[in-house]
Amino acid sequence: MKIITLKSMLAIALLVLAMPAKTMQSSVSYYGFEPDITTNFIKDGNDYRLGFIRVTIEVMVPNPQYVGVVEHHAPLLRDAFIHILSSAPERQIKTMTGRDQLRMKCQERAQELMRQETGNPVIRELIFTNFIYQ
Repeated sequence: MKIITLKSMLAIALLVLAMPAKTMQSSVSYYGFEPDITTNFIKDGNDYRLGFIRVTIEVMVPNPQYVGVVEHHAPLLRDAFIHILSSAPERQIKTMTGRDQLRMKCQERAQELMRQETGNPVIRELIFTNFIYQ
């Protein structure tokens, strides 16, 4: 068993501090849609009861300058998200796999809309940070 002395620990610490630091500056930014998106969905069964869903959506953009672009097009994106979520069947809303499929569908549609409007997909990732259904 090798024992590390206090002197050797200090020497290691000084070497680590003297090394040039690689700064990992992340250039990604996030935009959160406010207020949360709330819409109805049709519950499974013959009685056509309505359920509701409330989702908090945030998007990751690769450049902080894109936050303003997403904010400018937020009404268009919000409408697309509402359309996707309100047309989802209850079984898709209630399962983890189904929710991930909805998330991916929202992401793909958002990228498609941003590509149509700006020529660039702008959105790197879409995240559901809150997902409530009843």
